[in-house]
Amino acid sequence: MKFLDIIQKKKENRILTEEEINYFIKNYVNGKIPDYQVSAFLMAIYFNKLNLDETYYLTRAMIKSGNVIDLSEVSGIKVDKHSTGGVGDTVTLILGPLLASVGFIFAKMSGRGLGHTGGTLDKLESIPGFNINIDSENFIKILNKSNIAVIGQSENIVPADKLLYSLRDATATVDNVSLIASSILSKKIALGTDALVLDVKVGNGAFMKDVESAVNLSKLMVSLGKKFGRKTKAMITSMNEPLGDAVGNSLEVIEAINVLKGNGSRHLKEISFKIASKFMIM
Repeated sequence: MKFLDIIQKKKENRILTEEEINYFIKNYVNGKIPDYQVSAFLMAIYFNKLNLDETYYLTRAMIKSGNVIDLSEVSGIKVDKHSTGGVGDTVTLILGPLLASVGFIFAKMSGRGLGHTGGTLDKLESIPGFNINIDSENFIKILNKSNIAVIGQSENIVPADKLLYSLRDATATVDNVSLIASSILSKKIALGTDALVLDVKVGNGAFMKDVESAVNLSKLMVSLGKKFGRKTKAMITSMNEPLGDAVGNSLEVIEAINVLKGNGSRHLKEISFKIASKFMIM
């Protein structure tokens, strides 16, 4: 099997097999496929798309590229949330403590920003001395002690996503639903929580510019979650303007703290409460 043939096949808009997708991920992670070929492959996927089975095979191959975190030692209902991102979106920093305070176990592996937005890790690292690089053992200890932990993606957890994440940003292939869905779900499934709520942003400040695109992404991710046996819900929220009143990583962290104190942005409060209620209902 040659990766050039796989690129050609997707360029011609033909459906890839599980074996071909596994070959791609395995050899890319092992350094046997160069970035310039993967860039061409990503562009072929961007224009010709992946169907549900192809996206599922890609997600599963990405998960198998590294380790998974076993949370069986953590008692209670373990939940996770993901947002497709936007300016002023600090919901994770508000939602996590809210859920932890009522007995949920908020276990989250976050990523960095894509495109014009800062990710949760970027925001947390604006806090002097904050450590996002926690191993699985300490992650579990913190969850058992505090009901909440947010960590970065280690080298051994979904390494395929870490490689593709940066390359997508550099090749203008970020806003493809299958690539977004496989990136998000691979990390979520590898974490081993019980339930997941997906906050899909739509608007001129989001990757999904129109409601139809946001709905398509939501349906795809919910379908993937169910294929992996994970309780998964999605909601679509507006990103036509910054979600909070502050813009900038450290300023957004300060605003999130103010919201937890009962002040701050009304929009941030509203979205945080809506997502929290989804978990309560689930």
